[in-house]
Amino acid sequence: MNSLGLNWFIEGSIDFEHKKYVLLSYLQEINRHFDKSKLYPNFTDLVFHYNNLLAFKHNKAILQQAFPQRLTQADIEAVKLTYKKIVEDDSSMQEIERIITYALKKMDPAIQIGKEIYDFVESRLNIDPVGLVPLMPYSGYFSLRNGSDKTNWIYEYQLSIFENKDDKYRGINVQFVDTYEQSFSNTPEAIKINLINQRRHLPNPAVFYVQSDISFPLEQTLLPVAKRSLVKYIMVA
Repeated sequence: MNSLGLNWFIEGSIDFEHKKYVLLSYLQEINRHFDKSKLYPNFTDLVFHYNNLLAFKHNKAILQQAFPQRLTQADIEAVKLTYKKIVEDDSSMQEIERIITYALKKMDPAIQIGKEIYDFVESRLNIDPVGLVPLMPYSGYFSLRNGSDKTNWIYEYQLSIFENKDDKYRGINVQFVDTYEQSFSNTPEAIKINLINQRRHLPNPAVFYVQSDISFPLEQTLLPVAKRSLVKYIMVA
């Protein structure tokens, strides 16, 4: 993917026309993926850069706690040094403000398209428990079927819940296990029994059957949305 650098809007030559070209090239590729209903990793990257610009616009510096997953201490120090250098230059700061305002305006429609695709995919998903669900369903398996495709993709999942002083976060880690062709005899229920017999490290796993009624790109769209939908399903169950 033609990605933007972490601090693309303040790195190198601070020239509006050049940054505009860089941004439009990036958004063109993002939209090309969205046209094919391919959400990830493009959508995550786009949202990150949008929030990054907002943070700089509102704070005039990028805060470590705002983006802990992408910023190292070295990144933060580099940004602070860059900011210190340009903050006294009114013309540079005005150009940066112009770049940020333009970029936010151009990114916003793409983000809305990404959200619409995500919501649409999520609306086409159906999640059903396979058999009894244990009281603590934070680890187990899910079988993913893409539209009318008879191939089912089995993943082992592990839910994680962690908190900081302000909020609680939920994450999910998945690992591909196997595929199987769904048939009259090869059902999700039969697959659950096989999983329990063959993979003894989870003697009483939660198992879910996740299906979309139409097909989507598996790795770039269906699987990421299914993972997030499964987290929500488990947490409200």
